[in-house]
Amino acid sequence: MVETLSANLARAAVTAQGAIAEAALRQADRPAALTPDPFHVAPALNEVMTRLAAQPDRLMRAQADLFSRYMDLWQSAARRAAGEEVQPVVSPAPGDKRFNDPDWASNPMFDMMKQSYLLSSNWLNSLVAGVDGVDPATKRRVEFFTKMLTDAFSPSNFLMSNPAALREAVQTQGESIVRGMENFAADLERGGGQLAISQTDLAKFKVGENVATAPGKVVYQNDILQLLQFDPTTETVCEIPLLIFPPWINKFYILDLRPENSMIRWLTGQGFTVFVASWVNPDQELADKTFEDYMIEGVYDATHQVMTQCGVDKVNTVGYCIGGTLLSVALAHMAARGDNRINSATFFAAQQDFAEAGDLLLFTNEEWLRSIEQQMDQAGGFLPSQSMADTFNALRGNDLIWSFFVSNYLMGKEPRPFDLLFWNADQTRMPKALHLFYLRNFYKDNALAKGELTIGGERLDLSKVKIPIFVQSSKEDHIAPYRSVFRGAKLFGGPVTFMMAGSGHIAGVINPPGANKYQHWINEQKCESVEVWQAGAKEFAGSWWPYWGEWLKARSGGQVPARDPAKGKLKPLEDAPGSFVLVKSNAADAG
Repeated sequence: MVETLSANLARAAVTAQGAIAEAALRQADRPAALTPDPFHVAPALNEVMTRLAAQPDRLMRAQADLFSRYMDLWQSAARRAAGEEVQPVVSPAPGDKRFNDPDWASNPMFDMMKQSYLLSSNWLNSLVAGVDGVDPATKRRVEFFTKMLTDAFSPSNFLMSNPAALREAVQTQGESIVRGMENFAADLERGGGQLAISQTDLAKFKVGENVATAPGKVVYQNDILQLLQFDPTTETVCEIPLLIFPPWINKFYILDLRPENSMIRWLTGQGFTVFVASWVNPDQELADKTFEDYMIEGVYDATHQVMTQCGVDKVNTVGYCIGGTLLSVALAHMAARGDNRINSATFFAAQQDFAEAGDLLLFTNEEWLRSIEQQMDQAGGFLPSQSMADTFNALRGNDLIWSFFVSNYLMGKEPRPFDLLFWNADQTRMPKALHLFYLRNFYKDNALAKGELTIGGERLDLSKVKIPIFVQSSKEDHIAPYRSVFRGAKLFGGPVTFMMAGSGHIAGVINPPGANKYQHWINEQKCESVEVWQAGAKEFAGSWWPYWGEWLKARSGGQVPARDPAKGKLKPLEDAPGSFVLVKSNAADAG
């Protein structure tokens, strides 16, 4: 057993060294990506530390409190060693899964290690959070970095201090470590020399075969999108068709993962004619495409084609996430020009006012923007898909980075098949001009909400948008926080229905009625603040889709014969899901 364990440890070491050496060679010919301060936190950290140093009494009290807590911990450990039943001095926060293994509580050594870590990390995070006299944005940047740092140094992230990983290594005689290093090497290879941690078994899914399978046709395409029309499943449909603009940061099939959780299939089953914009996965040739181009070639062109295909003069629309921000801009532009083609607009987890846009604001100060611009220039005029994935993963590091790091590499497990995480890994690239405009004008300057954004020759004013608006938010959304979404809802000048779903940015939206999961809150009264709205909201179990479906049907006209996408005025180009969605990012990202 000892010989086998030793041999496997040697194999694991050789595998890891070889992978690292190969990654270094692959990175050698590229421009240096590393900087002394990759998170651009040094100025903010210096300001916070300077402020702390100017308050020695606060530091002394904090240090005394930490010492007192450690004394309690040591006394507790001594009493436990003597056979007493003791309560922990500190416990993980609710929902913290890092210390779920029973040995973290039952084994005195690991319990001591866990509590020591929690005491120190909680103390450091609280110390930073308690600093006063510092710009809130500066302090939040340091808080975020400190949380990232303390999360990274959790004992659960290291083999020798993780009881579950050690137990697995002993039980498999080191095979788990070998598998872990093979997983590590494979992820380095997949990332082109940069670590791209696998979150699911990517081989188990294929677009058009077991995800994105709703039948339909591509009825139109231009440089930036394919327009998909899906087959009807009812004999008659609502007169006014529905056109959905998903985010171009991801592929459209979040709306069509499997038949049982496909929003597209649910909508066609409700008698709607459903169109979806499938955005291009851009490369160097589209680097100069602007936000205005996406408005004209996206919203304007797609709505025109839908109306032509259906023989109508109105269309209902949906904008999801950044697709909703684009739709908002287009609505304000249309309102300025007296264009009434859009009958109603629904927003899923979309923002118009970015003053409270959450932790993504930390990635949009001028230092970050210059770094992103440099990265896009090095790539050939687009932001590599992995860069965007890394940013979103950093917002939930323990769930989206360290849990997989431990499972894949320390435990040697294969990621489980999960359609949502497969979609999440199928990232797209961002054209330079479009992406910088979006980050600067919305996240950094909040120009749309302030009435300072001019695009397509028009100064945009959302209060001039008078059409019916339905706004969906999610209670645990860390990308489009519900407070931010509520602020945006108040900018429109017409009737607005605001609702809140349970869960987060994805599961809060993709929650089919058949799943019987989560809940949603409704309050149809006009409220000045989200707190007042919440106080008067009524909770309902399950999906919000039926509530929205009724709202949408009331604004979709009478019934007409079902529309076959193969027999419309636009000639079908290919079957859904189309070819744009099949374009992978990795080859172009590698440069």
